[in-house]
Amino acid sequence: MGDDMLNATSEDWGPFGRPLFDDPSSRALARVGVVDVGSNSVRLVVFDGAARSPAYFYNEKIMCALGAGLPETGRLNSRGRARALAAIRRFQLLAEGMGIPPLTAVATAAVRDASDGADFCAEVLQETGLKVYVIDGEEEARLSAQGVLLGWPTANGLVCDIGGSSMELAEVADGRVGRRLTSPLGPLKLNGVTGGKKGLKKHISSVLDELHSQIPATPKRLFLVGGSWRAIARLDMLRRGYPLTVLHEYRMTPKSVMETVKWINTHDLETLRNKTGTSQARMALVPVACEVLKRLVRKFKPREIAISSYGIREGMLYEQMPQKLRNRDPLIEACRFSESKDARWPGFGKGLYQFIIPLFKSANADRKRMILAACLLHDVTWRAHPDYRAEVCFDYATRANLGGLRHRERVFLGLALLHRYKNSRQGTRLEPMVDLLSEKDAMDAEVLGKAMRFGAMLSVDSLADIAELRLFPKKKQLELRLNEKGRGLLGEVAEARFNSLARSLEAQTKVLKLKG
Repeated sequence: MGDDMLNATSEDWGPFGRPLFDDPSSRALARVGVVDVGSNSVRLVVFDGAARSPAYFYNEKIMCALGAGLPETGRLNSRGRARALAAIRRFQLLAEGMGIPPLTAVATAAVRDASDGADFCAEVLQETGLKVYVIDGEEEARLSAQGVLLGWPTANGLVCDIGGSSMELAEVADGRVGRRLTSPLGPLKLNGVTGGKKGLKKHISSVLDELHSQIPATPKRLFLVGGSWRAIARLDMLRRGYPLTVLHEYRMTPKSVMETVKWINTHDLETLRNKTGTSQARMALVPVACEVLKRLVRKFKPREIAISSYGIREGMLYEQMPQKLRNRDPLIEACRFSESKDARWPGFGKGLYQFIIPLFKSANADRKRMILAACLLHDVTWRAHPDYRAEVCFDYATRANLGGLRHRERVFLGLALLHRYKNSRQGTRLEPMVDLLSEKDAMDAEVLGKAMRFGAMLSVDSLADIAELRLFPKKKQLELRLNEKGRGLLGEVAEARFNSLARSLEAQTKVLKLKG
């Protein structure tokens, strides 16, 4: 996020403006249910969408394989069709029990391509009362790209969404979706290609040549959406011994992709499946998906590949968001939402940020954003047992479903929150993840955490009225200015925390009277 967003403030709320989750247009998104009828799976997701990042109130998936055998028969798989109908019937009953507004249901490639697709939709309507909207490939690409924008408002590159029976491409830049294409490169459909491995490779290359002729640009980043891509990413993590298992925002290089595809081809799939917890139905599609990904990367030559857990379902939520909510930072809005629900003193995070930020005078906009996020979250896990509170904080940041957050930023945020409750991280199970940070970033996170640890001791009043921090790096001096009430609050524990902060900064302390 740039300085323009940091500086476009209201006088009451500081960075990022007034929170929007209580705005009537946002509260209308408090419960949004969507059904995605795909070629491979049928899924219900109920979002708690009032905050800018989607919270998954309910999420259930059935691997129906509606598109299995479609290339040969032209019809939906009969067993898959029965399972899909039963799943949708259940989903509709669940939605009624939750008291949420009517579900929005969309069907993609298998239903739109099958000769009995319309008959299936009519049966769903008759049995459940739910109208299924069959969307074309370009609309599928648009919604998937919007899902990426939900998590990355500044995304710039090419979105590639792979389903069972199709693969879509869409350009994203400047918060907008550009050119969109669809193709028959879904693994279920590719299983019907004749000519063995040579025939499959030739067919994939031919389709990709056509796609590239229509979108010839070399993207800075390739955003991968879809279960088959996520399965490959999980295997890449396994191969690399990667310490963080969150798939959203996981990054790979073209070289890493090629190495992982080669590695998968030389290992037993059942063994890999057991190690990664991948379903049998999904793992069966991985070899074909690997062939597509390898040739996709070679053809479009992205500089980097990013995994997005957000896709068509999140794109449907994004579709319903007012523009003013779309424009917000997903991380900051979600952190504010968490603070309002879970903190002991909701609203204190803003004052804590203002108290701490003088320690980070040279921080850029991205770092200030992380400092603000940490301050908003500094108290949300207070109910955890004191012996585990530091680790719970770390896990909250590194595992929470938060958008707009890279893996290194997750670890930075988690480490800062850990040090909010604990001076040392030595000997914890979390150290391998900290290795994802540079030495300077780890030290900044420690300073931030200790600053929050100290600032939280002064939470009985407006921090700006009673205390002020100043850092003079050249003099290696940390100044604390206090009014009379602030001096009364500087007890032994608070003073010890202040001194611990100073040691992390390698600074001497000085306590002065706050003027005014």
